[in-house]
Amino acid sequence: MKTNLSKLHNSKAFWAIISLVCSIIMWIYVASVETEEFKQTFRGVHVQLVGETLLRNSKNLVITDMDTSTVTVEVVGPRRIVGSLDSDSIYAQIDVSKLSRAAYTSQQYTVSFPDGTDTSNLTVTRKTPETVNFMVSAQTTKSVQVRGSFDGSIAEGFTGETPIFDPAVITISGPEAYLKNVEYAWVSFGMENVDSTYEVETGYTLMSADNTPASTTGLTFSTDVVTATLPILTLKEISLGVNLIEGGGASAENTKVSIEPESITLAGDSKLLAGINKIMLTTIDLTDFTTSFSDKFAIPIDNGVRNITGATEAKVTVEIIGLETKNFRVTNISCTNVSEGYHADILTESLIVTLRGNPESLAALKNENIRAVADLTDMNASTGIYMPKVKIYVDGYTDVGAIKVNGADYTVSVEIEKAVEPEREQVAE
Repeated sequence: MKTNLSKLHNSKAFWAIISLVCSIIMWIYVASVETEEFKQTFRGVHVQLVGETLLRNSKNLVITDMDTSTVTVEVVGPRRIVGSLDSDSIYAQIDVSKLSRAAYTSQQYTVSFPDGTDTSNLTVTRKTPETVNFMVSAQTTKSVQVRGSFDGSIAEGFTGETPIFDPAVITISGPEAYLKNVEYAWVSFGMENVDSTYEVETGYTLMSADNTPASTTGLTFSTDVVTATLPILTLKEISLGVNLIEGGGASAENTKVSIEPESITLAGDSKLLAGINKIMLTTIDLTDFTTSFSDKFAIPIDNGVRNITGATEAKVTVEIIGLETKNFRVTNISCTNVSEGYHADILTESLIVTLRGNPESLAALKNENIRAVADLTDMNASTGIYMPKVKIYVDGYTDVGAIKVNGADYTVSVEIEKAVEPEREQVAE
């Protein structure tokens, strides 16, 4: 017996039979396990909408307010198939391309398995929830203004203008219910110590009417970025002044000019400001008043610069210092530049003029030193009685001159006639 068992144990045929039997048993076990019906619950299966692009392009409808983005499904089938699945490879699909009108709807979904999956023996036994609810909304567009602020700092000696945004308007597309909450697009940009025009490309935030961020869900935009620009201008303080026409014994040395404000600050391109050093308000003739003059004048500003100070006019006061006035009767009245062939006869015998100068010169001045001369250049071929203006000359005194009384010029009465030609003697034949 022992000899026979030993021979059997050492027999190759015996072990081959044993191996074959074990393989058959294992195959039967594995086959029974793989084909065994197996049930598994998959949670967090994503809802997938099919045909959204077709729905939007052909019917101008979009899906909004979906009540859930994931579902739970229970799948029964062979263990080898069900066990190879997971929640990320399964989708709950809803075909929305056939929807035709805006409405709140409840739609069933089908469970989609990965490509290549043998679904012939798979059964979906439970869905939670069984339907997905959402709104089918009409798509519309809305244009909103781009607004914003510069949140940096500007270098000393410069100023920033109002920020500029390109594009200035953004077009938003989406459900009307979503768009009604959007009021404008807000941009914040900045940089420290800016001394030249600053430009940057940046995003924006949609804002509601109550100045809080609005949702962008379901919306599309004509652009995702805008170019924000902060124009920077140079600042320069410019003094104000007036032109003086000296006369009537007065010069810049004995004249005090006060201007309020004395200067203004302009903002503009540095090259343009480089050519502006003083702004002249007006020209003042010192013979137009006796001792003082005061008036307001508009401040002229060149195109391309801005008046940062804000003052649009300045008060000018002119005072004559250390001079006095005195009236004189002028009898030395003459005409000049009488047209050829005409004769001018002065009808005015005397003229009262007011002279201004230092007290010593006025005291020493005599009537004989004063002349009134009428320039008849513009009369040309005129005849009749006229009242031309006269210029007052003070001979021997350079620091004394005539001034106007109440702003009026001095005039005299002159009669202009054609000159009488002398009779010619007849020549005897």
